[in-house]
Amino acid sequence: MELTVYLAGQIHDDWREQLKSKANQRDLPIHFVGPQENHARSDDIGEDIMGKQPDKVYRDDAASSVNNFRTQVLLQKADAVIALFGEQYKQWNTAMDASAAIQLRKPLILVRPESLVHPLKELSNQANVTVETIEQALDVLSYIYE
Repeated sequence: MELTVYLAGQIHDDWREQLKSKANQRDLPIHFVGPQENHARSDDIGEDIMGKQPDKVYRDDAASSVNNFRTQVLLQKADAVIALFGEQYKQWNTAMDASAAIQLRKPLILVRPESLVHPLKELSNQANVTVETIEQALDVLSYIYE
């Protein structure tokens, strides 16, 4: 049985590649999907499709509509969601994706460091499982196959 897992979280480092590599090392039959990781493509997609926008507000709005559409389709097709929160970047998109997963009743693994226990307590309480590392998130997924 292959699972499709949506990887919600910031796109500024290689955490997804690390997680995918560790899943491959464990021979887990998982297909990973997630947000557009090419930041320029994500920012430009609205204008690429709908044409030049009058200002930055409209440009961001156009890009957001296309990115939100993409995310909604992929989240609805996912069997589970891993939402990674870190300390370095603002996590608005991660919070939005995790909340959408909860609303869609998608099984959710929340990954957050101990320092974010308090600010994420309500979201963590709604997740199925909360862990501190991507390795622990993979342990949760591995348990499905035992």
